[in-house]
Amino acid sequence: MAPTPDQLTFTDPVTRYPKVEPPKQDQPEPGLDADLTPQVDHGESTYRGTGRLEGRRALVTGADSGIGAAVAIAFAREGANVAMSFLPEEEEDARHVASVIEESGRTAVLIPGDISDSAFCRELVAQAVDGLGGLDILVNNAGRQIFCEKLEDLSDEQFDNTFKTNVYAMFWITKAALPHLPAGSSIINTTSIEAYMPAPILIDYATTKASINAFTKGLAQQLAPRGIRVNGVAPGPIWTPLQVTEGQPKEKLPEFGSSTPLGRAGQPAELAPAYVFLASPESSYVMGETLNVNGGMPSP
Repeated sequence: MAPTPDQLTFTDPVTRYPKVEPPKQDQPEPGLDADLTPQVDHGESTYRGTGRLEGRRALVTGADSGIGAAVAIAFAREGANVAMSFLPEEEEDARHVASVIEESGRTAVLIPGDISDSAFCRELVAQAVDGLGGLDILVNNAGRQIFCEKLEDLSDEQFDNTFKTNVYAMFWITKAALPHLPAGSSIINTTSIEAYMPAPILIDYATTKASINAFTKGLAQQLAPRGIRVNGVAPGPIWTPLQVTEGQPKEKLPEFGSSTPLGRAGQPAELAPAYVFLASPESSYVMGETLNVNGGMPSP
């Protein structure tokens, strides 16, 4: 199979990546990229930087794997130093991403901890600012997704944990980061196609993603006069460890992403350019926007 070209090379998007046809598999939450079959593309050998984030300082949550890892690598290739938030159980993946960042000539600050805890969220920002010497990009990306087929079986604990990870943490981290963000800074929140087309088995997850949309659009208006831009990215079906840690029923994994107009799931590396665009000055007039990166699935 020919190697995948970098993100700037003209190709057919249908065949740019092979269709993901993963075997049934299971990992305990939160899951590792290192144990995922097939492996994903985070951009280690496919993302080519052009200096658009030279000298910038970014904090990315969920930076150890999946979309967060691809964003962290792309930011580094574009010239940014990156603070990486991840769960302690994900250290193996995080160290791999950190090594790619450092091989790109940039600084990686590793900060393990659980963002569902408000005290850690505040400490996370403090450590990122200290390690990077400041902060001007914040990516609230980490998320929790556990499928549940019946509302009666959706426990209070799961509902609470999903909201704390996906919504409360975004609030806590953003609030702590604001005093450090100068004019020209960018906040980018990861929402989802689920905010617009909620799957019946992902009620709690989809509800958090709709909340993220509202938070993003409201905060964008509040912070615009301060010169801080707030935007979102809404992925469609992207192949990450989230899918094999009870994010999807195991019997559905072999067909994951096949219902998109492109006929395949996306790779994390295909999300990274959207985050780079929203973080860079070239999107200076873009605020309160959600970029839908979903393989052609109709969305607002």
